[in-house]
Amino acid sequence: MTSRLGIFGGTFNPPHSGHMILAAEAADQLQLDRVLWMLTPNPPHKQNNHILAYEERAALVQACIGNEPKFELSMIENERKGPNYTADTLVILREKYPDTELVLLIGGDSLQYLPAWHKPALVLKRLDQLGVMARPGDQYDWLQLRKQFPGIELKAKMIDAPLLEISSSEIRERIASNRHFRYYLTDPVYRMIVRNGHYRNRD
Repeated sequence: MTSRLGIFGGTFNPPHSGHMILAAEAADQLQLDRVLWMLTPNPPHKQNNHILAYEERAALVQACIGNEPKFELSMIENERKGPNYTADTLVILREKYPDTELVLLIGGDSLQYLPAWHKPALVLKRLDQLGVMARPGDQYDWLQLRKQFPGIELKAKMIDAPLLEISSSEIRERIASNRHFRYYLTDPVYRMIVRNGHYRNRD
């Protein structure tokens, strides 16, 4: 039986409980054997968001997912010169996992902006399924999406994700302003952030 691999990309600055819940829901609903947490290098459009060094974020992700056997950290996007595009990453994953179905996990907002991606038609061609973590109230122009990407409805699978008002930016703000943030994070991530003093200084 062919295995199914979920690709869950993000800056994870920091990874939090909401990420864990979304990844777990995707694994259950899409019957994924594993979920790769694809840690992205520092994106140019987020330079003012106090992004930790790549290695520090990698350590946080590993701490976050370490007790979940289905979850695995991937650092392949930091192993080659940027810019990093999903279409190119999928080529590498196809070579690394030749007998595996690749399922790209994205947020509902990413589906709306799919036409603006780098080579979006190639992205759809190179994956087996598109898992969309839809939020309640999300709306999509399926007619327009079908015009631009014929057959997209055959690859897109909506994930019934819970509404979680948790964001990495809010957690960073809470830490910097000395407010409670403990319960937004898994225990290992919380302890690592406290021990290393991450996000205390916004400068």
